[in-house]
Amino acid sequence: QNANAKQAIPTLTEFMEEQYIPYKKSSGKRGWSRDRDLFNNHLQPSFGNQRLDKITLHSVQQLLTSLRNKGYAASTCNHPIRVLRHAMELARKWGIIQTNQLAGLSLLREDNHVNNIMTDDELERLVKVLRTDHNKMVCAVCLFLLSTGARLNEALSSKWEHFDLEHRNWTIPSEHSKSRKVRSIPLNDQAISILENLGTRGRYDHPFIGNRGKPLTTINRVWNRLRNDAGLPHLRLHDLRHQYASFLINSGRTLYEVQQILGHSDPSVTQRYAHLSTKSLQAAADSASDAINGAMPKLP
Repeated sequence: QNANAKQAIPTLTEFMEEQYIPYKKSSGKRGWSRDRDLFNNHLQPSFGNQRLDKITLHSVQQLLTSLRNKGYAASTCNHPIRVLRHAMELARKWGIIQTNQLAGLSLLREDNHVNNIMTDDELERLVKVLRTDHNKMVCAVCLFLLSTGARLNEALSSKWEHFDLEHRNWTIPSEHSKSRKVRSIPLNDQAISILENLGTRGRYDHPFIGNRGKPLTTINRVWNRLRNDAGLPHLRLHDLRHQYASFLINSGRTLYEVQQILGHSDPSVTQRYAHLSTKSLQAAADSASDAINGAMPKLP
Protein backbone atom coordinates (compact mmCIF):
# COMPACT_ATOMS: atom_id res chain seq x y z
CA GLN A 1 0.00 0.00 0.00
CA ASN A 2 2.85 2.39 0.84
CA ALA A 3 4.47 1.57 -2.50
CA ASN A 4 1.23 2.32 -4.32
CA ALA A 5 0.85 5.60 -2.43
CA LYS A 6 4.34 6.66 -3.46
CA GLN A 7 3.63 5.77 -7.07
CA ALA A 8 0.56 8.03 -6.89
CA ILE A 9 2.65 11.07 -6.00
CA PRO A 10 2.72 13.24 -9.14
CA THR A 11 5.72 14.80 -10.78
CA LEU A 12 6.10 18.55 -10.39
CA THR A 13 4.91 19.09 -13.98
CA GLU A 14 1.80 16.97 -13.39
CA PHE A 15 1.03 18.75 -10.13
CA MET A 16 1.52 22.24 -11.56
CA GLU A 17 -0.47 21.64 -14.74
CA GLU A 18 -3.28 19.52 -13.29
CA GLN A 19 -3.74 21.01 -9.82
CA TYR A 20 -1.73 24.09 -8.86
CA ILE A 21 -2.39 26.33 -11.91
CA PRO A 22 -6.08 25.35 -12.26
CA TYR A 23 -6.53 26.03 -8.52
CA LYS A 24 -4.92 29.47 -8.70
CA LYS A 25 -6.79 30.34 -11.88
CA SER A 26 -10.27 29.21 -10.76
CA SER A 27 -9.99 30.78 -7.30
CA GLY A 28 -9.19 34.18 -8.76
CA LYS A 29 -5.69 34.15 -7.31
CA ARG A 30 -3.72 37.02 -8.77
CA GLY A 31 -0.60 36.17 -10.76
CA TRP A 32 -1.41 32.61 -11.85
CA SER A 33 -0.03 33.25 -15.34
CA ARG A 34 3.18 34.62 -13.87
CA ASP A 35 3.51 31.51 -11.70
CA ARG A 36 3.01 29.37 -14.81
CA ASP A 37 5.73 31.27 -16.68
CA LEU A 38 8.14 31.05 -13.75
CA PHE A 39 7.55 27.31 -13.63
CA ASN A 40 8.05 26.87 -17.38
CA ASN A 41 11.20 28.98 -17.54
CA HIS A 42 13.02 28.08 -14.32
CA LEU A 43 11.50 25.13 -12.47
CA GLN A 44 10.39 22.71 -15.17
CA PRO A 45 13.88 22.18 -16.68
CA SER A 46 15.33 21.18 -13.29
CA PHE A 47 12.44 19.53 -11.45
CA GLY A 48 9.62 18.94 -13.94
CA ASN A 49 10.10 15.16 -14.17
CA GLN A 50 10.75 14.63 -10.46
CA ARG A 51 8.07 13.41 -8.08
CA LEU A 52 7.20 15.96 -5.41
CA ASP A 53 8.66 13.83 -2.61
CA LYS A 54 11.99 13.56 -4.46
CA ILE A 55 12.64 17.30 -4.71
CA THR A 56 15.24 18.05 -2.06
CA LEU A 57 16.07 21.20 -0.16
CA HIS A 58 19.67 20.93 -1.32
CA SER A 59 18.79 20.71 -5.02
CA VAL A 60 16.50 23.76 -4.80
CA GLN A 61 19.19 25.71 -2.94
CA GLN A 62 21.56 24.80 -5.80
CA LEU A 63 19.11 26.20 -8.36
CA LEU A 64 18.86 29.41 -6.36
CA THR A 65 22.65 29.71 -6.32
CA SER A 66 22.82 28.95 -10.05
CA LEU A 67 20.35 31.72 -10.89
CA ARG A 68 22.33 34.17 -8.76
CA ASN A 69 25.57 33.21 -10.50
CA LYS A 70 23.97 34.05 -13.85
CA GLY A 71 23.75 37.65 -12.72
CA TYR A 72 20.06 37.85 -11.85
CA ALA A 73 18.98 40.15 -9.03
CA ALA A 74 18.16 38.51 -5.70
CA SER A 75 14.43 39.22 -6.12
CA THR A 76 14.44 37.68 -9.62
CA CYS A 77 16.12 34.54 -8.26
CA ASN A 78 13.65 34.27 -5.39
CA HIS A 79 10.47 34.51 -7.49
CA PRO A 80 10.44 30.94 -8.95
CA ILE A 81 11.63 29.47 -5.65
CA ARG A 82 8.71 31.09 -3.83
CA VAL A 83 6.33 29.54 -6.37
CA LEU A 84 7.88 26.10 -5.83
CA ARG A 85 7.78 26.43 -2.04
CA HIS A 86 4.12 27.49 -2.15
CA ALA A 87 3.25 24.62 -4.50
CA MET A 88 4.89 22.14 -2.15
CA GLU A 89 2.99 23.58 0.81
CA LEU A 90 -0.31 23.19 -1.03
CA ALA A 91 0.61 19.60 -1.88
CA ARG A 92 1.20 18.97 1.83
CA LYS A 93 -2.11 20.56 2.84
CA TRP A 94 -3.94 18.51 0.24
CA GLY A 95 -2.38 15.28 1.55
CA ILE A 96 -0.35 14.56 -1.58
CA ILE A 97 2.95 14.60 0.33
CA GLN A 98 3.49 14.21 4.06
CA THR A 99 5.94 17.06 4.59
CA ASN A 100 7.04 20.16 2.74
CA GLN A 101 10.77 19.64 2.61
CA LEU A 102 11.24 23.24 1.38
CA ALA A 103 9.64 24.84 4.44
CA GLY A 104 13.05 25.78 5.84
CA LEU A 105 14.47 27.10 2.58
CA SER A 106 16.49 30.31 2.90
CA LEU A 107 15.85 32.83 0.14
CA LEU A 108 18.36 35.42 -0.98
CA ARG A 109 18.32 38.72 0.84
CA GLU A 110 16.63 41.40 -1.26
CA ASP A 111 17.50 45.06 -1.09
CA ASN A 112 14.52 46.73 -2.70
CA HIS A 113 15.73 50.18 -1.79
CA VAL A 114 18.78 50.13 -4.03
CA ASN A 115 18.27 52.56 -6.90
CA ASN A 116 20.89 52.24 -9.63
CA ILE A 117 20.56 55.61 -11.33
CA MET A 118 22.73 55.79 -14.44
CA THR A 119 25.11 58.61 -15.23
CA ASP A 120 24.76 60.36 -18.58
CA ASP A 121 27.59 58.25 -19.98
CA GLU A 122 26.06 55.00 -18.73
CA LEU A 123 22.67 55.94 -20.13
CA GLU A 124 24.26 56.71 -23.49
CA ARG A 125 25.98 53.30 -23.54
CA LEU A 126 22.78 51.47 -22.68
CA VAL A 127 20.66 53.29 -25.26
CA LYS A 128 23.30 52.65 -27.93
CA VAL A 129 23.11 48.90 -27.24
CA LEU A 130 19.31 48.96 -27.23
CA ARG A 131 19.27 50.82 -30.56
CA THR A 132 21.72 48.53 -32.33
CA ASP A 133 21.27 45.00 -30.92
CA HIS A 134 19.77 42.34 -33.20
CA ASN A 135 17.02 41.39 -30.72
CA LYS A 136 14.79 44.32 -31.69
CA MET A 137 11.72 43.25 -29.72
CA VAL A 138 13.42 42.82 -26.34
CA CYS A 139 15.28 46.07 -26.89
CA ALA A 140 11.95 47.75 -27.62
CA VAL A 141 10.60 46.44 -24.31
CA CYS A 142 13.58 47.86 -22.43
CA LEU A 143 13.30 51.24 -24.14
CA PHE A 144 9.57 51.24 -23.42
CA LEU A 145 10.19 50.63 -19.71
CA LEU A 146 12.74 53.43 -19.71
CA SER A 147 10.24 55.74 -21.44
CA THR A 148 7.22 54.98 -19.25
CA GLY A 149 8.46 53.86 -15.83
CA ALA A 150 6.23 50.79 -16.16
CA ARG A 151 6.89 47.47 -14.49
CA LEU A 152 7.98 44.61 -16.75
CA ASN A 153 4.84 42.57 -16.06
CA GLU A 154 2.66 45.56 -16.96
CA ALA A 155 4.38 45.94 -20.32
CA LEU A 156 4.43 42.25 -21.28
CA SER A 157 0.79 41.68 -20.29
CA SER A 158 -0.45 44.80 -22.09
CA LYS A 159 -2.74 44.59 -25.11
CA TRP A 160 -3.24 47.01 -27.95
CA GLU A 161 -6.76 47.68 -26.74
CA HIS A 162 -5.25 49.25 -23.61
CA PHE A 163 -3.50 51.96 -25.61
CA ASP A 164 -5.03 55.20 -26.89
CA LEU A 165 -2.22 56.62 -29.00
CA GLU A 166 -4.33 59.53 -30.21
CA HIS A 167 -4.85 60.76 -26.65
CA ARG A 168 -1.38 59.54 -25.57
CA ASN A 169 -2.64 57.29 -22.80
CA TRP A 170 -2.07 53.71 -21.62
CA THR A 171 -4.65 52.16 -19.29
CA ILE A 172 -3.40 49.30 -17.12
CA PRO A 173 -6.24 46.97 -15.99
CA SER A 174 -6.54 46.16 -12.30
CA GLU A 175 -5.51 42.53 -12.82
CA HIS A 176 -2.16 43.66 -14.21
CA SER A 177 -1.56 46.45 -11.70
CA LYS A 178 0.38 45.83 -8.50
CA SER A 179 -2.08 47.98 -6.55
CA ARG A 180 -4.99 45.98 -8.05
CA LYS A 181 -6.47 49.27 -9.22
CA VAL A 182 -6.89 50.56 -12.76
CA ARG A 183 -4.26 53.18 -13.49
CA SER A 184 -3.17 55.25 -16.46
CA ILE A 185 0.27 56.13 -17.74
CA PRO A 186 0.72 59.18 -19.99
CA LEU A 187 2.67 58.29 -23.13
CA ASN A 188 5.47 60.60 -24.22
CA ASP A 189 6.83 60.93 -27.75
CA GLN A 190 9.46 58.25 -27.17
CA ALA A 191 6.95 55.69 -25.90
CA ILE A 192 4.56 56.35 -28.78
CA SER A 193 7.38 56.04 -31.31
CA ILE A 194 8.41 52.68 -29.84
CA LEU A 195 4.85 51.36 -30.06
CA GLU A 196 4.32 52.61 -33.60
CA ASN A 197 7.52 50.96 -34.82
CA LEU A 198 6.84 47.51 -33.33
CA GLY A 199 4.97 46.28 -36.39
CA THR A 200 2.53 44.23 -34.31
CA ARG A 201 -0.47 46.56 -34.25
CA GLY A 202 -3.39 45.08 -36.16
CA ARG A 203 -1.67 41.70 -36.35
CA TYR A 204 -1.57 40.61 -32.70
CA ASP A 205 -3.50 41.36 -29.53
CA HIS A 206 -0.29 42.14 -27.65
CA PRO A 207 2.33 44.72 -28.65
CA PHE A 208 5.45 42.80 -27.62
CA ILE A 209 5.64 39.55 -29.58
CA GLY A 210 8.38 36.90 -29.58
CA ASN A 211 9.91 35.01 -32.50
CA ARG A 212 7.21 32.32 -32.46
CA GLY A 213 4.38 34.80 -32.78
CA LYS A 214 3.39 34.57 -29.13
CA PRO A 215 3.51 37.34 -26.50
CA LEU A 216 6.82 37.67 -24.69
CA THR A 217 6.62 36.34 -21.13
CA THR A 218 10.19 36.89 -19.97
CA ILE A 219 13.24 38.80 -21.19
CA ASN A 220 15.68 38.24 -18.33
CA ARG A 221 18.15 36.13 -20.28
CA VAL A 222 18.44 38.61 -23.14
CA TRP A 223 18.53 41.54 -20.71
CA ASN A 224 21.46 39.94 -18.91
CA ARG A 225 23.39 39.97 -22.19
CA LEU A 226 22.33 43.50 -23.11
CA ARG A 227 23.39 45.05 -19.82
CA ASN A 228 26.74 43.29 -20.00
CA ASP A 229 27.23 44.56 -23.55
CA ALA A 230 26.62 48.07 -22.21
CA GLY A 231 29.16 47.54 -19.43
CA LEU A 232 26.42 47.70 -16.77
CA PRO A 233 26.32 44.19 -15.23
CA HIS A 234 24.77 45.54 -12.01
CA LEU A 235 21.79 47.22 -13.72
CA ARG A 236 18.44 45.53 -13.07
CA LEU A 237 15.40 45.75 -15.30
CA HIS A 238 13.55 47.43 -12.44
CA ASP A 239 16.23 50.12 -12.40
CA LEU A 240 14.81 51.39 -15.70
CA ARG A 241 11.73 52.36 -13.67
CA HIS A 242 13.94 54.19 -11.18
CA GLN A 243 15.73 55.92 -14.05
CA TYR A 244 12.41 57.17 -15.42
CA ALA A 245 11.56 58.57 -11.99
CA SER A 246 14.90 60.39 -11.94
CA PHE A 247 14.11 61.92 -15.35
CA LEU A 248 10.87 63.33 -13.95
CA ILE A 249 12.32 64.70 -10.73
CA ASN A 250 15.43 66.18 -12.33
CA SER A 251 13.19 68.01 -14.78
CA GLY A 252 11.38 69.65 -11.87
CA ARG A 253 8.35 67.38 -11.42
CA THR A 254 7.08 66.92 -7.87
CA LEU A 255 7.12 63.74 -5.82
CA TYR A 256 3.32 63.75 -5.98
CA GLU A 257 3.42 63.72 -9.79
CA VAL A 258 5.96 60.89 -9.73
CA GLN A 259 3.76 58.95 -7.31
CA GLN A 260 0.76 59.26 -9.61
CA ILE A 261 2.60 58.25 -12.79
CA LEU A 262 4.43 55.31 -11.21
CA GLY A 263 1.25 54.15 -9.48
CA HIS A 264 2.58 54.08 -5.92
CA SER A 265 -0.34 53.56 -3.52
CA ASP A 266 1.85 54.54 -0.58
CA PRO A 267 3.59 57.97 -0.78
CA SER A 268 6.42 56.66 1.39
CA VAL A 269 7.53 54.45 -1.52
CA THR A 270 8.02 57.55 -3.67
CA GLN A 271 10.12 59.15 -0.92
CA ARG A 272 13.06 57.00 -2.00
CA TYR A 273 13.50 59.54 -4.80
CA ALA A 274 13.44 62.56 -2.48
CA HIS A 275 17.22 62.90 -2.56
CA LEU A 276 17.06 63.38 -6.31
CA SER A 277 14.81 66.40 -5.94
CA THR A 278 17.59 68.21 -4.08
CA LYS A 279 19.47 68.40 -7.39
CA SER A 280 16.57 70.26 -8.98
CA LEU A 281 16.32 72.55 -5.97
CA GLN A 282 20.05 73.21 -6.16
CA ALA A 283 19.72 74.06 -9.84
CA ALA A 284 16.88 76.45 -8.99
CA ALA A 285 19.00 78.08 -6.30
CA ASP A 286 21.93 78.35 -8.71
CA SER A 287 19.72 80.14 -11.23
CA ALA A 288 19.16 82.88 -8.67
CA SER A 289 22.91 83.15 -8.18
CA ASP A 290 23.40 83.41 -11.95
CA ALA A 291 20.84 86.21 -12.12
CA ILE A 292 22.55 88.15 -9.38
CA ASN A 293 25.95 87.72 -10.96
CA GLY A 294 24.54 88.87 -14.28
CA ALA A 295 23.17 92.01 -12.69
CA MET A 296 26.45 92.97 -11.03
CA PRO A 297 28.37 95.77 -12.75
CA LYS A 298 31.47 94.71 -14.56
CA LEU A 299 34.60 95.80 -12.79
CA PRO A 300 37.12 97.69 -14.88
